[in-house]
Amino acid sequence: MAEHLVPIAAAAVRVRTDEAAALEKQHRLLASLRAIDSLLIAFSGGADSAYLAWAAHSALGERALSITALSASFSHHDRQQATDFVRTLGLRHEFIETREFENPAYRANNADRCYHCKDELFDRMELLAQDRGFGAIAYGINSDDTRDFRPGHRAAHEHRILAPLLDAALSKAEIRMLSRRAGLPTWDRPASACLSSRIPYGVPVTPELLSQVERAETALRELGFRQFRVRAHGELARIELAPDELSRGLQSEVAEKIARGVKGAGFTFVTIDLEGYRQGSLNSLLKPKE
Repeated sequence: MAEHLVPIAAAAVRVRTDEAAALEKQHRLLASLRAIDSLLIAFSGGADSAYLAWAAHSALGERALSITALSASFSHHDRQQATDFVRTLGLRHEFIETREFENPAYRANNADRCYHCKDELFDRMELLAQDRGFGAIAYGINSDDTRDFRPGHRAAHEHRILAPLLDAALSKAEIRMLSRRAGLPTWDRPASACLSSRIPYGVPVTPELLSQVERAETALRELGFRQFRVRAHGELARIELAPDELSRGLQSEVAEKIARGVKGAGFTFVTIDLEGYRQGSLNSLLKPKE
């Protein structure tokens, strides 16, 4: 029996070691934030930006201000999530409007769409920083994000936006672990992204199309699903469900409710993707040069 205890004990030590390493990174993160005079934080309400907003507030207090951009690509659900988070924690926070839909390059929805979105966001935040006298701007990229295709990071580099989580080498798993320790309700929040990410590259994005996608996703949320995407392919809605929720979605009674709700949002055909949810699945359509 003792032989079986060895791997269990080793696993426990590894967990403690991982947690200790994450806490050391958090210590470095907070120290780096305290060295900043004042800071604006790009805050979407997701796990990463929420953790950064909490860390900035912990380090800087009233000298930290979280900013959430409102546009047709930001769902009402995400807006409510962001509002609830800052209200619960008592963080300084403001909404601003961004106008990426006035940019033809954004509406064209080519592979660099996210670049134009972030470029607009950081333009607006820079104006706010100048007007209010804030010393720096930060956003919530983590160490895992550098492995994915994310053109928005180029905009951050051009605008000289700080990346405190990346500088501290914090991974997504560590951010969730530390968020849970801090009592943040976002520690297990499903991955989220703007509504435009549901539209295949090359298909123009419009507020009307994004509203249709949002209504379809609301129908799934009301059925109790947590991690999902509704990818819009013309008249067809391709639904990605998390692996642990896929079997439920394929049950005939539930599938019928899904189809009814998604068709009610304006789609003619509804299909459930058998590969399930995977982040950035539409990136698979990109050619290497893109």
